[in-house]
Order: sequence, then structure tokens, then C-alpha cells
Amino acid sequence: MTAAATAPARGARGTAEPSVARLTLLHARFGLIETFRVPIAVIGTLVFPALALLFFVVPQRVVADDPAYATQAVISLSVFAVMSNALFSFGLNTAENREKPWDPYLRTLPAPGIARVLAQILSTGLLGLAAIVPVVIVGGLFTAAEAPAWRVLAGIVALAVSAVPFMLIGTAIGYAMPFKAAIAVIQIVMFGLAFIGGLFLPPVLFADWLDAISTFTPSRQAREFVIWAVQGGSLEWWVWTGILVWTAVSLVAALLLFRRDEGRRYR
Repeated sequence: MTAAATAPARGARGTAEPSVARLTLLHARFGLIETFRVPIAVIGTLVFPALALLFFVVPQRVVADDPAYATQAVISLSVFAVMSNALFSFGLNTAENREKPWDPYLRTLPAPGIARVLAQILSTGLLGLAAIVPVVIVGGLFTAAEAPAWRVLAGIVALAVSAVPFMLIGTAIGYAMPFKAAIAVIQIVMFGLAFIGGLFLPPVLFADWLDAISTFTPSRQAREFVIWAVQGGSLEWWVWTGILVWTAVSLVAALLLFRRDEGRRYR
């Protein structure tokens, strides 16, 4: 076998072409750098859920001193942290990139588009993990929340799975409207899903009709899914079914809106 046959694929300048993994890490690194250039966005993602736990849960000793209720409160605000991060990261980044000339230029490069998608998921995931750290710390220090280490890991996996619909919803919003409109819509969607999904107020306090509506929202489904992963018990069929349905529907919507946007800008 000749040396030419065993040599790695090389570009026109004689250098080895970067792999998808390397391009993904490169895009993710620069995406995080760009995000950290707006400190208020990072501070809001990292601080607000922990402050909500500190101000609204910790003073309620009936909840804070009960291990089961306190753990569910920590889980609810962790879901909120991941949800808000996913909606803002995918929604605002998509809407903002559509208005920049840099984005069409990136599409002309030979790098595969999957590298950019994976980079966005990676950078969003890292910020999501960072966002739940303050919540866990506040919950561990000031409430009776508790869970075995392996249950905590299971909860992180459940958070990652349940975050997919929010990423796709954010992407759909980003492709559906301009940046300034996307900011307002994402805020409305985020707080609407948080309240009706039982992330700020436990569903046990809901009226029957509101509790029934709540079960159809991705935020309530994510909450129940993570609670099941951390605390055990039975998993209602509407939880995992709802996550699958929301993932499928939001994926179709994001793809259709992407094609519409591509047809408008590149025809």
C-alpha cells in the first residue's frame, strides 16, 4: 500500500481537513464567547432561578423543611432554568443570525451544517448545566431537598431529554419572526409555560380545570419527567407521550419555517 493511499484527506493547501467534531467544538467555543460578551444575559440565566428559589421557596418553611416538597421545588426551578436557557439561546440566536450578513456567508462555506447545529446544542447544554448549579446549591444549603447521587445524574439526563422540545420551539420562533419580536414572544412563552406548567406554583394548588390543561404543556411534562427520574414512583403515560409529541410537532414546525426562511433569503 502506498503512502498516498494511507495519507489523510487533505485540502487544497495541503492541510488535513477538520473533522465534524473539531468544527463543532470550534463553533461552540466561539458561540460561548459571543454569549459571554453580553453579561446580563448570562447573569439572568444563572441567577434568576436561584433567586426565585431563595425568595419564594426558602421562606415557606412548610415546603422548605419537607424533603419531598423541597426536592420538587428545586427540580421545578431547574426545569425553568433549562427551559429559559433553551428558548433564549435557540430563539434569539436564530432570529439575530438571520438579520446578520455573517450567517449567509457561513452557509456558503464547505463546513457541514450539522457542526453548527451540534455546536449550538453543546453550548446551550453547558449553559443549562451551569444554570442549575446555583439552584442546587441554594436548595442544598437552605432547604431539606435531598436525593442520592445516582438519582441526581438521572435527573440531569431527564433534564437534557425534556429540553429538546424547548430548543425546537425556540428555533421555530427564531425562524418565524425578526429579532425584536422574538424577544417579546419568547418572554411571553417562557413565563406562560412556567406558570401553567407548575414551575412557580405546584400543580397540587391548581384548580381541576387548570391542572388538566397543564398536563398538555411541555413544561409540566418536563417537570413530572424529572421528578420521576429523581424521586422515583410511577410515570404517567401523558408525560412521556407529551414529550415525544411536542418534540415531533416542534421539529416539523422548525423545519417548515427554516425552509420558508431559506426560500425567502436565497431564491
